[in-house]
Amino acid sequence: MNKEYNNIRILHLDTNHPVLWNGLEDAGFINEGDYKSTKAQVEDKIAGYNGIVIRSRFKIDRAFIDRATNLKFIARVGAGLESIDCDYALSKGIHLIAAPEGNRNAVGEQALGMLLSLFNNLNKADREVRDGYWIREGNRGHELEGKTVGIIGYGNMGKSFAKKLRGFDVEVLCYDIKDGVSDANATQVSLQELRQKANVVSLHTPWTPETDKMINADFINAFAKPFWFINTARGNSVVTADLANALKSGKVLGAGLDVLEYEKSSFETLFSGGDIPEAFQYLLDSPNVLLTPHIAGWTFESHERLAQVIVDKIKAVF
Repeated sequence: MNKEYNNIRILHLDTNHPVLWNGLEDAGFINEGDYKSTKAQVEDKIAGYNGIVIRSRFKIDRAFIDRATNLKFIARVGAGLESIDCDYALSKGIHLIAAPEGNRNAVGEQALGMLLSLFNNLNKADREVRDGYWIREGNRGHELEGKTVGIIGYGNMGKSFAKKLRGFDVEVLCYDIKDGVSDANATQVSLQELRQKANVVSLHTPWTPETDKMINADFINAFAKPFWFINTARGNSVVTADLANALKSGKVLGAGLDVLEYEKSSFETLFSGGDIPEAFQYLLDSPNVLLTPHIAGWTFESHERLAQVIVDKIKAVF
């Protein structure tokens, strides 16, 4: 036990891999879990804790932070921090911890899997065979070789996807708001050049005011060629109605969507009511659309890796 940590109380607001709890306990931190209290109930006692570990149970806003008078860090077991008022937390001297390196490999693999499935009609063909149909010509696929893949957002997730593409004879381009992010796996270009060349567009950006509803009709129509679209980033970055229209017109040839704008902030549910938006119904009915429930970073391996990254980063704060 490290005496440096043994007076530091951490409140866990979501369950995680045991590596996280055990790693902190072994280091000497005091762990306490509360997985059911309301946000207001947690606010009533948060002043008694020095750290929070959360996934996406509720938003950490100014009101919450003001009640957390002894908070030294907020750790989110995931890649993004959009559920936290980061600027306000930082102004209070609170360290913010995330773990994008913990699930980047899982996201890269899922993006590649979705792309290959779309190119080869794997899900469509599987359903047809199960229903008794043996349709070969209608499931003739495309090869990735010779295509240009455009990656928008070249951080942990974008770089992981590009690395997975090294085994294919493809040109990989990346666009990012930061300069100098290219590496041996992708060439950084302007957004204009990416739009001119891309046959595939894969989104790997965080959800920010700049990326909110970024993939809209104007954005899509600015591409020179019809393209396949993959989104393993955030659903709120895409205007679903505009994407549906682009699929109808053939501007978007197919879409692999792990995230949707209809998701709740907890990422745990989709719709609270029974009404399904027309655009989403179109996606559900489209054979060239692949949908998964926000699982791109949700592997058994990343579950453990995320936990270990958070342990290491919390220990580094003190």
